[in-house]
Amino acid sequence: MLTEEQAAALAADLVSAATRAGATAADAMIGVSRSSGISMRLGEVEDIDRSESFEVGLRLFVGQRSATVSTASLDRADFPELAERAFAMAEQAPEDPYAGLADPALIGDGRGIDLDLFDPAEPDLASLRASATRAEEAARAVTGVTNSNGGSAGAGQSLVALATSTGFARALRSSHHSISASVVAGEAGGLQRDYAHHGARFLADLEAAEIVGQRAGDRAVARLNPVRIESGTMPVLFDPRVSASLLGHFVAAITGSAIARRTSFLLDALDTPVFAKGVTVRDDPLRVRGLRSRAFDGEGLPCRPLDLIADGILTSWLADSASARQLGIRPTGHAGRAVGGSPGAGPSNLFMLPGKRSREELLAAAPRAILVTELIGQGVNPVTGDYSRGAAGFLVENGEIGPAVAEITIAGNLRDMLRTLEPASDLELRHGMDAPTLLVPEMTVASA
Repeated sequence: MLTEEQAAALAADLVSAATRAGATAADAMIGVSRSSGISMRLGEVEDIDRSESFEVGLRLFVGQRSATVSTASLDRADFPELAERAFAMAEQAPEDPYAGLADPALIGDGRGIDLDLFDPAEPDLASLRASATRAEEAARAVTGVTNSNGGSAGAGQSLVALATSTGFARALRSSHHSISASVVAGEAGGLQRDYAHHGARFLADLEAAEIVGQRAGDRAVARLNPVRIESGTMPVLFDPRVSASLLGHFVAAITGSAIARRTSFLLDALDTPVFAKGVTVRDDPLRVRGLRSRAFDGEGLPCRPLDLIADGILTSWLADSASARQLGIRPTGHAGRAVGGSPGAGPSNLFMLPGKRSREELLAAAPRAILVTELIGQGVNPVTGDYSRGAAGFLVENGEIGPAVAEITIAGNLRDMLRTLEPASDLELRHGMDAPTLLVPEMTVASA
């Protein structure tokens, strides 16, 4: 694999080819990755995957016209032709008054920030097979598990470089390791499936395969013999497995593009209460070993921690340079992009800070509630905030988690849900987006 310096130099060479072709501005990205994975089912190898990928992307501007092209070739000899093709495309594109690179005055180099994202350890296929096998065996050993969808383990490394005609040229190397298991519990006519997964930057931070496997088995067995409940209005608790999905809806509503298009249910919410007093939602791109950590964004702007929600108040939109120009604000350092695409705003390591009450206290906050552990479908209107999704989970009575419930629908409006929800104190930072158990005091629950 290329070094970071080589990748950054390669991207800078492509930018130089673009300016020689006549571009008034350009940026380029280089992406290189390799990964290995193995899946085991019932003790036998089901699938082995080994992949390496190379991608080069060029975004070229001719005034306010732009075009984006990509290739899989890392050969510098191919760069002039790629640049000329992009230039010809840009000349035919319509003008966009908001197009352009980030303001050079805002660019930062991100140097001196060590986020510790790269683990040189690369487990071989024999090690991955052993991990996947242990995960599946632990899941199948749980009483009540009757079949398996398999256990899997994987590892990989990636390198992404960005260069711009304004002088930015940097690269970021990272690694990932993962382990998962999925099993079936029960007999014909009453089967239930569930899974468990864990991912980490470093192999040493990855949960033991046996722990992941047992969690998958326990989850599947707990879903057996679901009961039907009466439809009505009641409190709903979102387990940490699904609670971050509410943050996903929130953050989609505060991206600059959604605000500029006026397609957000939070259109006029800046500097107003969106969550309850005391709630904080933080984006932290500088978390050491974070799954979405980065020192610079997809336009070369420096990344900094930001409380998007402070004491319940919405403090900022998420804006790349184009949407920031539309809104008349500064870009916020949240531009993300695929190698062959244009920037768009999005969070890094996003999480809601824990609340004061424990999960057990929230479970006991009402005589009867639903604890949701799985969400199904995409029934969310981003313009109105209307929310209606299929769900499964457990009935909670007098603070005790009882029988499973399945084939239910939970409904409400995201504005009301966000404004009234309460976070528990059980936050764990396991993903790129995390939240503790969340209690929404009132939602409509319907049985299928």
